Amino acid sequence: MLLLQQTTLVPKLLLFSKSDFSFNPCSSSPSTRVSFMDKHAKSSSLKQSHKQFQSSVLACQASTDTHDTSFRKDDLPAHGVSEVIVGVLGGGQLGRMLCQAASEMAIKVMVLDPLANCPASAIAYDHMVGSFDDSATVQEFAKRCGVLTVEIEHVDAATMEKLEQQGVDCQPKASTIRIIQDKYLQKVHFSGHGIPLPDFVQIDDLEGAKRAGDLFGYPLMLKSKRLAYDGRGNAVAKSEEELSSAVNALGGFDRGLYVEKWTPFVKELAVIVARGRDNSISCYPVVETIHKENICHIVKAPAAIPWKIRKLATDVAHKAVSSLEGAGVFAVELFLTKDGQILLNEVAPRPHNSGHHTIEACYTSQFEQHLRAVLGLPLGDPSMKTPAAIMYNLLGEDEGEPGFHLAHQLIGRALNIQGASVHWYDKPEMRKQRKMGHITFTGPSMGIVEAQLKSMLKEEGSESRTAVTPRVGIIMGSDSDLPIMKDAARILTMFGVPHEVRIVSAHRTPEMMFSYALSAQDQGIQIIIAGAGGAAHLPGMVASLTPLPVIGVPVRASALDGMDSLLSIVQMPRGVPVATVAINNATNAGLLAVRMLGVGDADLLARFYLSLSSVYVLV
Repeated sequence: MLLLQQTTLVPKLLLFSKSDFSFNPCSSSPSTRVSFMDKHAKSSSLKQSHKQFQSSVLACQASTDTHDTSFRKDDLPAHGVSEVIVGVLGGGQLGRMLCQAASEMAIKVMVLDPLANCPASAIAYDHMVGSFDDSATVQEFAKRCGVLTVEIEHVDAATMEKLEQQGVDCQPKASTIRIIQDKYLQKVHFSGHGIPLPDFVQIDDLEGAKRAGDLFGYPLMLKSKRLAYDGRGNAVAKSEEELSSAVNALGGFDRGLYVEKWTPFVKELAVIVARGRDNSISCYPVVETIHKENICHIVKAPAAIPWKIRKLATDVAHKAVSSLEGAGVFAVELFLTKDGQILLNEVAPRPHNSGHHTIEACYTSQFEQHLRAVLGLPLGDPSMKTPAAIMYNLLGEDEGEPGFHLAHQLIGRALNIQGASVHWYDKPEMRKQRKMGHITFTGPSMGIVEAQLKSMLKEEGSESRTAVTPRVGIIMGSDSDLPIMKDAARILTMFGVPHEVRIVSAHRTPEMMFSYALSAQDQGIQIIIAGAGGAAHLPGMVASLTPLPVIGVPVRASALDGMDSLLSIVQMPRGVPVATVAINNATNAGLLAVRMLGVGDADLLARFYLSLSSVYVLV
């Protein structure tokens, strides 16, 4: 290696051999961070270079010695959206994604985590290596932050309370963390605030467990009060004889146990709720969560539930978070029972697996929202910017390298699918059922994103779906209507709008009509053009079954010159709107569909106006 030492007289060329260097920029020991140019650092200029180089090395070093103040990033001014440095207890995948969101707003996030190579370490503004449940370490870390928050609730709540008394800004509040840490205390708290829950009772011995079984029946859910997450801390007793084994599986009564009445739910739902420092509350759309071995596996957004259930779930989540203290993002997990009840399962005081889809699917991700909330910035828009999304958790399928190989195979398939976004958490160790990453699929309908997921998983039947999803469905009661309806297809083809043509009769094949109308939206159809010959009711019947806009085309029959068809469309009762065009004018139906799609498709709208003259010629 060559180093040119500039002097005022003659440049002097110094030669260095490989043995002159011992450079380890990411060593865990401050004493071994730099051993560089020691044999040649005699001149003042080289000593200065050595000092500058040492500082630059320290800038990328995870801080393992809290007393080493030779270089601390928190001493530098912050010039992002907020000048406050956010300290996060925990540096796992949630901390990593918080750092990613923070980088987009130039917000400085420091993490405290015992692992030097934790997922957040590579992208955090700074990383202090240490335990987030060690009081002295947390107190030292808090000195370096403007606001303290969490990415895991299993922290030292007593220390957070002490810090709050000393004036440290903790969000959410230590009182909230203390409640959430103990799931039994959670139940007691929410029950006291009138929030619907499954029945529960504390158990201290086997006799108490048996009494709970007599009270609630079997199967019976036994749970640990603390350190229970991702399926850990739950055990099911299907009969009184299984109570002892369930208790032993949870570590015995000394662990602190309670019993919950078995809830025969039909779906598990979740709502991400943001609470600002001014106590303003903003709720994300309700999602459905699907679990695999008690670990969140798939999230569907939005949940396919009636509007009344969505509102009820949102109201319960809003009320639950309102009962807690402090700012931030909260995840409220819920049960939907077969009789339409919404019961609260549990709450997490932090970003959550059920909200990962918000990165791609919502205007404000849960991670950006958490930062906004804890910093006192205005809460962002939680609504979805895409009609549908599915989040798929990449869980370890095997140990070690075989597990990494399987995960990377899945990622490789996902990268070939339009609308798929891959998130890899960069965890150094692969274990079965460990959360290693996630993949989010976004698209115009739930049916399409479900097909994308099946394609990645190579499930049976997934290959048979066409690559291009129709946006417009052209339907008619008989092939005798085809000579007229083909004009709508011609217009759609002219503008490059994917479409399908089907024979669906309201009279001869009512079951097929029902099935088509009810499933069209999930299949990605956005507009339906329905031809009606005679006094047919196809447009009106379909419009009564689907939320999609329906354009009816009156088709001239042998009698009444098509007036009966026209009147059957325009005379639909209030509440079932159907658009229509002139008799036999399927061309205008196609053009109207293009204009309607163009509202959300700037490229299509531009091509529409550019092609108006040629359209008039064709007409």
